Amino acid sequence: MSWDIRKKQRALLAAETNLCPQGQGRGGRLSVCLVYPNRYSTAMSSLGFQTVYALLASAPGVQCERAFLPEREDLAEYRRGGQPLSSLEGGRPLADFDIIAFSTSFEPDYLNIPLILQLARIPIMAAERDGSQPLVMAGGAAFMINPEPVADFLDIICIGEGEEIVPSLLDALLAPGHGRPELLLSLALLPGIYVPAFYRPRYEGGRLTAIEALAGAPERIVRACADPDEHPPARSVILTANTEFGDMYLIEVSRGCPRGCRFCTSGFIYSPFRQQPFAHVVSALDEGLAHRAKIGLVGAAVSDYREIGRLCRLIVERGAKVSVSSLRVDRLDSEMLDALVASGHKTISLAPEGGSQRLRDLVRKNLSEGQILEACEMIISRDILNLRLYFIIGLPTESAEDLEELIQLVMAIRERVVERARVNRRLGEIVLSVNPFIPKPLTPLQWCGMEPLPSLEQKVRLLEAAFRGVANVRLKVEGLRDCYFQALLSRGDRRLSRLLEVMAEGANLRKAARACGIDTDSAVQRDIPEDELLPWGIIAGDETPALRREYERAFAGEAEGQG
Repeated sequence: MSWDIRKKQRALLAAETNLCPQGQGRGGRLSVCLVYPNRYSTAMSSLGFQTVYALLASAPGVQCERAFLPEREDLAEYRRGGQPLSSLEGGRPLADFDIIAFSTSFEPDYLNIPLILQLARIPIMAAERDGSQPLVMAGGAAFMINPEPVADFLDIICIGEGEEIVPSLLDALLAPGHGRPELLLSLALLPGIYVPAFYRPRYEGGRLTAIEALAGAPERIVRACADPDEHPPARSVILTANTEFGDMYLIEVSRGCPRGCRFCTSGFIYSPFRQQPFAHVVSALDEGLAHRAKIGLVGAAVSDYREIGRLCRLIVERGAKVSVSSLRVDRLDSEMLDALVASGHKTISLAPEGGSQRLRDLVRKNLSEGQILEACEMIISRDILNLRLYFIIGLPTESAEDLEELIQLVMAIRERVVERARVNRRLGEIVLSVNPFIPKPLTPLQWCGMEPLPSLEQKVRLLEAAFRGVANVRLKVEGLRDCYFQALLSRGDRRLSRLLEVMAEGANLRKAARACGIDTDSAVQRDIPEDELLPWGIIAGDETPALRREYERAFAGEAEGQG
């Protein structure tokens, strides 16, 4: 490793405050390198990554260090100098660890897994590794959705929540006397553990037709779910200014979502919706306030937390500031909003998602235009005049009329912002954050294809024209090609492993797909027939029939609660 890279690593470590109680440190019998397949600032903003680090680093008998995707200039240095990728804490080559554990929440980071293995001088394909090389495992939300595109790279995949999986996994790994084949089979029998080598996909005519379980492995993987009464809230364990949330101490108040929006994975992969006991959150809050004056409350449904108003008021009463992520339109709490004002919030995010009432009903958002406008009024009346509004375009059956209704809704919200500006002579900004619909596994809309890029580009141009020249309205659109790639990874099977390997070597998606003979448009855009086997079926359990019924309700226009 070059002196410059090691100097940067030491600077990152020096800027950290590590609150995690350590296990046996360098004397641990099992060495684990926890790897986030993206850059340091992104990784250390992830509460999931920090939670897994805490579980590993505090476990007796385990020595845990971290590694990340190198910064762009350092990546070139690794390739030029021929030095293997090494850990942050000890500068130790990844190939020297017993376990390499990837953790990520986002499918696009899959692309960096073969790249990191390549940089670490470790064979990319699991079948090419032997007992002299580390076991390579992975976990996180992305793998709970669809692990298949990277399954051939991995020896072990954790399907479920770390608090429930990691202790039994470590017990098995620390047990003496297992060769690698026997160890993998014993792990495959644990709840939430998926060993891809014991499952053989079969294809006919380019379609997946079967996934055969081998060597006595279970037919389905049971997702592991943690009980909040038995585990403290996930919270920051390493504080550093070198992240997006560097000034905050993060606390998870709930997991999952009770809403069941038909496009969103949170309500399904983290089912059932669970809330942390108030006393647990306060205990974490007391710890956080010793280190930070701003508390970030985390959860897919923060405003659905039953004690949200009381909690926000308590934080402010203790002389701290509070921050929350996107809020549910129909769950705005007055105490919470007052606490956000006291904390100096200038912007609040809301997610109408569907631009028209018809589309909001189709995705089961359960929001009326009146509720959206009322929520905006509540926020604006407190002089929070900057709004970020999240919308999805390209939802199934979307028409020009739906887009026109979206435009009219935004203009109605803008009128209210402008009216308030006449009172206080300060004009706020409305940011429209627009993303295309990406069909996600384990949701009722998983069978729907993504709209073709030319059609989405036309819709973006329509929105740009509608808001061009409109003061205080700014359109921000997610990169459509990036979303296309995400959809490919969301819906793909193991045949994508080779494509990702070629891309890690420097090819773009189009060239890699051509080299691998993969029709990416078909994988992304086609509607999947009801009777077709889904690549992620191995982790879907018995949920598929219920998801299919919900899919049929969406397009039958059934009212909530019918069927």
